[in-house]
Amino acid sequence: MVRSMTGFGSGQFSDGKRNITVEIRSVNHRYADISVKMPRRYAFAEEAIKKEIRKYVRRGKLDVSVSVENTTDEEVKISINTDLAKQYVESLTDLAEQLYIMDKPSLQYIASLPDVMKVTTAVEDEDEVRNSLCAAAGAAAEKLTGMRTVEGEKLADDIRRRADLIDKMAAEVEERSPETVKEYKERLDKRITELIGGALEGQEERIVLEAAVFADKVNVTEETVRLHSHVSQLKNLLSDDAECDGKKLDFIIQEMNREANTIGSKANDLTITNTVLELKSEIEKIREQVQNIE
Repeated sequence: MVRSMTGFGSGQFSDGKRNITVEIRSVNHRYADISVKMPRRYAFAEEAIKKEIRKYVRRGKLDVSVSVENTTDEEVKISINTDLAKQYVESLTDLAEQLYIMDKPSLQYIASLPDVMKVTTAVEDEDEVRNSLCAAAGAAAEKLTGMRTVEGEKLADDIRRRADLIDKMAAEVEERSPETVKEYKERLDKRITELIGGALEGQEERIVLEAAVFADKVNVTEETVRLHSHVSQLKNLLSDDAECDGKKLDFIIQEMNREANTIGSKANDLTITNTVLELKSEIEKIREQVQNIE
């Protein structure tokens, strides 16, 4: 199955105490690079979230956003230190009498004094929270995988079409290659005839030798056979029953480009050269598409 590395997925989960939403955006990357943005108080679950997402994703740069909405009032508690507040009042009252100040401290002022009121966060069950966050992350990763699969199949269809073109052009090179040897021999015959005034007697062996050397020099059979083989491997990796790996595809494309370059360097024929240029153009287009495959 072919998957693109670009996509988006959103997942939600509610455990009765909190509503959790996880969103994942992914783009191309050589490895699996996961970045999580989440409330600080839940930072303990970051590695667990990454581990959950990696069950679905092998490669790509993923930006993960986690939001948590608490649905109960158990999360925050306010405690009042009444004894400390009384001590503050008594001390302030004594001070006011000594300074002949008639004002009394207000409740608002007393509450603002250090340690009179404390806001504390209830202790949460980390395992419970971690499981809930991972459930939302897993749902988002599943949606992301679905979108990446749809995009991947579009990429695969385009690559298959271009691979067929490359296969066809390799066959054209194979068909044309023997003709270049024949044409070279004919040009050699004509040149020698012009030089020695039309008598080819005694020159046949030399002509045959020269043609044989030329044929060996421009022979691209080995390269075209390997090119056909690479195209076949490419299609096999893209088949529905194969676990497609973008890194393997990239390697095959490099090998295809190598064979095309060799054919181009050996070719002593304008028709083959033009075909190789078209062939290399299609290989480059496939290479660009492969960069998007997981």
